[in-house]
Amino acid sequence: MWVAAGCGVPTENSPRPIPAGSRPSPPSTMQTASPANGVPVELLCLVRDAGLVAVHRPAERMPAIDEQLRHLLSGPTATEREAGYTSALTGITVTGMVELRAGDATVEIGSRSDGVGRSDEVLAYGQIVCTLTSRADVDTVSFLHDGQPLRVPRADASLSDGRLTGADYANLVLPT
Repeated sequence: MWVAAGCGVPTENSPRPIPAGSRPSPPSTMQTASPANGVPVELLCLVRDAGLVAVHRPAERMPAIDEQLRHLLSGPTATEREAGYTSALTGITVTGMVELRAGDATVEIGSRSDGVGRSDEVLAYGQIVCTLTSRADVDTVSFLHDGQPLRVPRADASLSDGRLTGADYANLVLPT
């Protein structure tokens, strides 16, 4: 799914079988898709069937990093909801804009509401990391709470207060 999402991988003329039990995994930096017709496409990572799925939205221009994060936090559109997409970001508050330094996007997280919406933080943080690392200017994502590194769950159930990439959530990626 993410490998063919505008990462410079050529399309194929016919489907190719994928061995059972294997999943495509996102590269550490996923490139935002731009189809051949030149129309910019914004990539947002949403949730479907308890996994992460890349959703491509046509855009007039490529959004700024904080704008792309706001789009993600707004959740799926009505059409995307009808198609079965949801978001695990309910209850997580991003308190400020994303700060980008040398390829690392730092996101300040505020209070997290318990008992509101989905409680699977692994998917929530995976959505943010995979969305932001889809950008050519973002290699890694770090999280802060009250200015201090925040330990967030990775897909392997470990906690990390360091820089994360899409590869940290690869086993949660579902085909589109």
